[in-house]
Amino acid sequence: MAVIETAEKMLPASLRPAGGRLLRMLGDIMTRRGEKAAAQRMALTAFAIRVISAALAFLSQIILARLMGEYEYGIFVFVWVLIVLFGDLSCLGFHTAIVRFLPQYKASGAFEEIRGLTGTARIFGLLSGTAVLAIGMLGLHLFGDRIQSYYVVPIFLGLLAMPMIALGDILEGTSRANHWPVMALSPVYIIRPILIITCMLVAIGLGAPHTAVTAMQAALVATYLTALGQYVATLIRLRRHYHQGPSKIDFLSWLSVAFPIFLIEGVSFLLTNSDVVVVGIFLEPHEVAIYFAAAKTMALVHFINFSVKAASGPRFSSIIAEGTRAELAAAAFDAARWTFWPALAVGLVVLAAGHLLLSLFGGAFTAGYVLMAILLAGILAKALVGPAETLLMMAGKQNICVALYAGALTANVTLNILLIPHFGIEGAAIATASAMGVEAVLLHLAVRRTLGIALFAFARPASAGNDMEA
Repeated sequence: MAVIETAEKMLPASLRPAGGRLLRMLGDIMTRRGEKAAAQRMALTAFAIRVISAALAFLSQIILARLMGEYEYGIFVFVWVLIVLFGDLSCLGFHTAIVRFLPQYKASGAFEEIRGLTGTARIFGLLSGTAVLAIGMLGLHLFGDRIQSYYVVPIFLGLLAMPMIALGDILEGTSRANHWPVMALSPVYIIRPILIITCMLVAIGLGAPHTAVTAMQAALVATYLTALGQYVATLIRLRRHYHQGPSKIDFLSWLSVAFPIFLIEGVSFLLTNSDVVVVGIFLEPHEVAIYFAAAKTMALVHFINFSVKAASGPRFSSIIAEGTRAELAAAAFDAARWTFWPALAVGLVVLAAGHLLLSLFGGAFTAGYVLMAILLAGILAKALVGPAETLLMMAGKQNICVALYAGALTANVTLNILLIPHFGIEGAAIATASAMGVEAVLLHLAVRRTLGIALFAFARPASAGNDMEA
């Protein structure tokens, strides 16, 4: 607390009342014990990492756009989005199933199940990622002549990264379940972007061309280095916490939960990235580049939802296992408020600086400013219900979400297909923002109907019974 008092004294007099309250609140969060405090600490840590990672990702995309030009940059971002999309999907939901099961096993002292779960998930991620790699290579061989020639080699290189992307997701889920936010988020969101830029600059320095192929080679090397380093670090920490010993494997039970989660998160992830995919299919690479730059700039806002979601999963799981419905409702409303208000504040700041931020990519990229305003409306609509999908999954209601997200994805793709031919990239932004609004409404209705919680950032939690449904 002495540090907090010293920091408070260093504040200007005009800022001392409000700043002092904020510092004392942060100090209380950092020192208080309990599940809520642990979740808040994880949220703050995840938020800090995502702030740093958002800045790094933004900077790295600017560097790549400047190095390659908008046409080659558009090729790279389209292919890289596809590779990351299918790499994440290849886990079949196991990376989130770990967050569902591990806190419950830890609460009951079931360390044999923890060892079995984490070991099985790592092997499964590698095997499933390799299977997607093989299927992708077969598809590239059979249908390569139907793909634009400038996409073929980047796709081939990207497919080679599939197993490592899947492994990285499994390791991230393992660290999230253990409340290790730095180990969970820093490899993919800090280390990998730095390595991609480093490898790209080294390659260009050695005489490689300024093309999407070179960028994909750099991304491939960076992905392998990051995943393998993360694997070693996570394994060492797991053995230190749980020690070596017998393992108990309940694969079918884990898969029965993981697969519905895969359907939910798969459709959700498709929903998040379908705009870039459809834009890449219908429009030229330079338009893909402009759209992606605008979306990447607005990702400075969207990462807030990710940070709260990363912290909320283990907290929701623990409350469902040991707490009351009133505690779950309070946690859900906390998460919604922690999502919306920071998203609103950061969003307005980013939008105000939009022209400047886009101009960093290059002069042509300022055409994407209107896209930023449209996308912000959708992000704020989604932020009103916070990490509602995480709440549903941790409560065992994952099957309900499948139809929900399928409807939102269908609306998104349909709107993109209808609007892009008439309005170009502006149509894609309108379609994406509209789909986010539909998603928020459906999530609110689903949480209210299944859990009895009217989740909304402006609402107050009502009193509830003390029992939790199984």
